[in-house]
Amino acid sequence: MTAPALPRRSGRWIERWDPEDEGFWRASGERIARRNLWFSVLSEHVGFSVWTLWSVLVLFMGPQYGLTPADKFLLTSMVTLVGAVVRVPYTFAVAVFGGRNWTIISASLLLVPTVAAFAVMRPGTSFTTFLLVGLLAGIGGGNFASSMTNINAFFPLKRKGWALGLNAGGGNVGVPVIQLVALAIIGANGGPRVLLGIYIPLIVVAAVAAAIFMDNLATVKNDTGAAKDAAKDAHTWIMSFLYVGTFGSFIGYSFAFGQVLTNQFGRTPLQAAYLTFIGPLLGSLIRPVGGRLADRYGGARITLWNYVGMAAATAVLVIASMQKSLPLFVSVFVVLFVLSGLGNGSTFKMIPGIFQAKALAKGLTGEQAVAYGRRLSGASMGLIGAVGALGGVGINMAFRQSFLSYGSGTGAFVAFLAFYGVCFALTWAVYLRRPAGQAETEATTGAKSQLSYAEV
Repeated sequence: MTAPALPRRSGRWIERWDPEDEGFWRASGERIARRNLWFSVLSEHVGFSVWTLWSVLVLFMGPQYGLTPADKFLLTSMVTLVGAVVRVPYTFAVAVFGGRNWTIISASLLLVPTVAAFAVMRPGTSFTTFLLVGLLAGIGGGNFASSMTNINAFFPLKRKGWALGLNAGGGNVGVPVIQLVALAIIGANGGPRVLLGIYIPLIVVAAVAAAIFMDNLATVKNDTGAAKDAAKDAHTWIMSFLYVGTFGSFIGYSFAFGQVLTNQFGRTPLQAAYLTFIGPLLGSLIRPVGGRLADRYGGARITLWNYVGMAAATAVLVIASMQKSLPLFVSVFVVLFVLSGLGNGSTFKMIPGIFQAKALAKGLTGEQAVAYGRRLSGASMGLIGAVGALGGVGINMAFRQSFLSYGSGTGAFVAFLAFYGVCFALTWAVYLRRPAGQAETEATTGAKSQLSYAEV
């Protein structure tokens, strides 16, 4: 059957988009959605690489640069902070400019921090200059928010877990990829400017590919009321807290892992680079699996048990850190990366499910329920992504303080262990615990509560 032509206007705008209509989805929607997904992944991938650029550059910065370990942790913390903050305006930029148009703009903006770093990366540059240029790299963190908001609109609810997980996972892979490229450059006795010179043309490719292959959805509109409603909803902030535990861990550890290895275990930059990429790579690749498992078993259940695993891994890290066992430390840190990636997929799948469940509880059905859920979930994703990224700031600052106070990261790991315990308790209490009276009613009547988050 020939797919019906979609109403369009100039600038690659699609006027009508209804992914919940199975006929529309099979005829043309899926093909278009997947094409936009792949090129969204490319742009977000490069954005993540630029965002985490300084976690790699600090490995090149030996004693001749005059920076202490505390300076380096502060530098990477500030880059993470900017990336978290810009996620909020980036979320709403999709509706203002269009998903395709904003992808072109946001990808092109990545040239600014990359070219600036190329200009100042040499011994003798002041720490203040490095800090200011590093702050520019934070804009790479915003690409995630706009990309997720854009792709969320392209896919039907039952496929969002897979699509969002793949989109985010493909972006997250930008972290280990830039670490691998850095490993090759360090191994070949190359300098940091070689790394920057490789990424400048890649940024141009991402922007041009978005211009050629992506589309804008006219149905995605900014709704300031939705943003206010999402900010007032307790679930937005609960999910933000849980996302701090998963994505905050992923990005924070990605920035800090190499520095911990060099400062606590005495590894050289080359030795550290051989190890740092493994965890982020596996954590990125497994994120779509977390989304797929959440689609099948419920994001709340996967998230709950994921926190159990993260807490157990962190407890072993405390032991490994105290015993200075590098093999155990690296092995368990990689496991922690994998679990953080799995949790990234499951927590983000919970967001549209939660607001869909609230729509059904309000008595909405069909397209009304879908529209309600899409409206609030889209508005909340930017806030949740921004707050979640702040976890990366917290992790780097915790490591900085731990090294200043104790000369190791052990104190920071103890704090992370306690935090994961709180995340477990919150997930269970809000999304999986059933009050005794409700459980008894369901047991006697066989009816399910109208508002249940266990399946989200």
